[in-house]
Amino acid sequence: MDYDDDDDRRPALSNGESIPPGDWEGFGRAARTEAILAEQRPRLTSFFRRNAHPQDVADLVQESFRRFFSAKGYFHIGDKPGAYLAQTARTLLRERARTGVRRQHSAHHSFQEEDVAGPDPHNVLEARDLLRRAEEALADLDATTRDVFLMHRVENLSYSEIARIKGIGVKRVEKLISKAVTAIRKARDRQS
Repeated sequence: MDYDDDDDRRPALSNGESIPPGDWEGFGRAARTEAILAEQRPRLTSFFRRNAHPQDVADLVQESFRRFFSAKGYFHIGDKPGAYLAQTARTLLRERARTGVRRQHSAHHSFQEEDVAGPDPHNVLEARDLLRRAEEALADLDATTRDVFLMHRVENLSYSEIARIKGIGVKRVEKLISKAVTAIRKARDRQS
């Protein structure tokens, strides 16, 4: 291929002509980006200082620019990117407020929850009273019934193991445990 051929050559630029945008598109875009950053950063920073927590200002400014430059066709938004950035900034604050409210609701602890307030003193007194009545009911039972009940409920022995240890039948163990449970239920339901 011969490069001296005049038919394939582009015409040379004269001194007064500007460079075609297609040849320098990357450079123009970078220069425009730098100009937008330099012009809009102080405005956004001032806006966020008035409307957000000081520690969040830099993050919000950065997020505004990230959204702006990620927008499809940001280069063609026009000569006034400030309006787009202002809207983006307001949107960010609304989103932060919404997520902040959700975060507050999820982190809320009611003082009536046991992990915060501890056990309810009224419930503790009722439980103690119930336990006292159950102990009194067990104390009023005969020794065999009390022993059979405690062997089953406290020591987790089966009916057949209790029957073998006590030397009685399994049916008798069932009746003694039923008698003990009935006595405890009556004591529980009794008002002091």
